[in-house]
Amino acid sequence: MGVKNPWEPVQTYSNTQTPRLRHDLPMHEKDGGFGILTTQVSKVLGWGRSSSLWPVTFGLACCAIEMMSAQGSRFDMSRFGAEVFRASPRQADLMIVAGRCSIKMAPVLRQIYDQMPEPKWVISMGACASCGGVFNNYAIVQGVDKVVPVDVFVPGCPPTPDMLLFGFNELQRKIREGIPNPPDPLKDSGLKLAGPVQDEA
Repeated sequence: MGVKNPWEPVQTYSNTQTPRLRHDLPMHEKDGGFGILTTQVSKVLGWGRSSSLWPVTFGLACCAIEMMSAQGSRFDMSRFGAEVFRASPRQADLMIVAGRCSIKMAPVLRQIYDQMPEPKWVISMGACASCGGVFNNYAIVQGVDKVVPVDVFVPGCPPTPDMLLFGFNELQRKIREGIPNPPDPLKDSGLKLAGPVQDEA
């Protein structure tokens, strides 16, 4: 019909080029011998810890929807070892603070953090959790790093699930490289939050 195929030169060239030469590489043959692997114990521990992080369920506001999406089938945080969000802090080693934290919620946040076993890490997800966001008032904590030590800050309002995955990968890198947790803001300052459960005398 007079319509010329604009891809004809490309198709002709790609269909007629010579195949690559095959390089015969020596194949590994099993001879019954044991392989030797040398490494450092700290690197094995870092690899194991970074590959099996279990987040605690702690969604506070709209960022929690993006956190749930990151665990869904499209982004699938399970690929990186965060298989299940634990409902009990005693079974978790990662806290993702997703959303704004009010002054009333700060003692609860700290109590859940204290119930998590060592070693533990914290990701601050979103502008509200990181610095108060648009809520610059007396009711919102202006950054959860005043309550718990934060390892990774994920910016955005709200951050997309792939931004959370990037922050999660950064945390994994920090764990593998042995970068220590930031200092605890309450232990260094000597302050104490009065939470729902008072300390026993």
